Amino acid sequence: MPDHFEEMWRAIAPVGRSQRSGGYFRQPLTDAERELDSWFVEQAGARGLRLESDPFGNRIAWWDSGSGPGVVTGSHLDSVLDGGAYDGPLGVVTALAAVEVLRERGFRPARPIGVSVFVEEEGSRFGLACLGSRLATGTIAWENARDLSDRDGVRLDDAMAAAGLDLENPQPWLGSGAIGWFVELHVEQGRDLVDRGAAIGVASRIWPHGRYRVEISGEPNHAGTTRMEDRRDPMLTYAMTALAANKHARLAGQRATFGRVETTPNSTNSVPSQVTAWLDARCESDEALAALVGTITRQGAERAARDGTTLTVTAESVSGAVDFDPDLARRIAVDHESGDWPVLPTQAGHDAGILSARGIPSAMLFVRNPSGISHSPAEHAEVPDCLAGVDALAETLARLAS
Repeated sequence: MPDHFEEMWRAIAPVGRSQRSGGYFRQPLTDAERELDSWFVEQAGARGLRLESDPFGNRIAWWDSGSGPGVVTGSHLDSVLDGGAYDGPLGVVTALAAVEVLRERGFRPARPIGVSVFVEEEGSRFGLACLGSRLATGTIAWENARDLSDRDGVRLDDAMAAAGLDLENPQPWLGSGAIGWFVELHVEQGRDLVDRGAAIGVASRIWPHGRYRVEISGEPNHAGTTRMEDRRDPMLTYAMTALAANKHARLAGQRATFGRVETTPNSTNSVPSQVTAWLDARCESDEALAALVGTITRQGAERAARDGTTLTVTAESVSGAVDFDPDLARRIAVDHESGDWPVLPTQAGHDAGILSARGIPSAMLFVRNPSGISHSPAEHAEVPDCLAGVDALAETLARLAS
């Protein structure tokens, strides 16, 4: 079993990796991500798995056995900009390795087992997280998604067509009729398992998550000749809004991040005319999320009034809290040879959350991340913990497919 995992991991490790930072650039429908997609197709064929694809580029490789709705596992192969190696691909490689483990044990599933890959999970190119699983389940209509564009103005439908996808009357693809259970293995994106001294954990819920576009308009002017008191500088409004987000998230024990900022005209010796920034907010409840974003918006607007600028906040995507099926989580977490796996919440969004919200019983397994860092080249998991993840996933699949 170690050979299966490590051989696959070595094969994909160079794909999309930056020579400068060591991070990964595997944005959806770009060369690196398409190379990984081709790799997955090859791996499915080498194992005799039946490949099923939808018009949007999502895939499931089926181990056809038994009957009834299948047990599906997997994750995604795309990355954030300059991301880590494990977020997404670990779940795909582990899933393929787990199938090998079950076959070597002579296990015969009573229902089909599938290994899935969803496109554009991170939202790093077209701005909407879990886009592939949303399209696959009908959570978002193609008519509303096709006009999404990347930073270069390339539309989603054009990018998919360039990748050879058939977009003539595309339809949602997945549902409870095809999938009986979905289990996603993922590297942990924090330090909970490190603090607990555990290699494997089980998710209880996903925090609500929102992405908001904050547009601040002011008056462009000369950086040298314009007196400070005469300025209508949107950068000042942005700076105070970002500080307000940090303060109130800290006080409430929640999360608020400004990770992307664009200025117009983006000139060193000019007062900008506009600043556009994107707020990522995550909270333990839907009510807490609404309250946090409301407070940040109010304080930003108050500062804008003092600065002579205008501030507009637009929700680009909001995902409510997802509570995974507690019976399924309990069934996975207890009564296995190594003892009970800890159950913990996650503040990160995942395809499992989209499927769960659409009525498909779903669960997540986490593999310990010794750095506690994610969405960064420093993201990591030790090989022994990854192999423990393979065993944990194989055991889980065997339970659900028996």
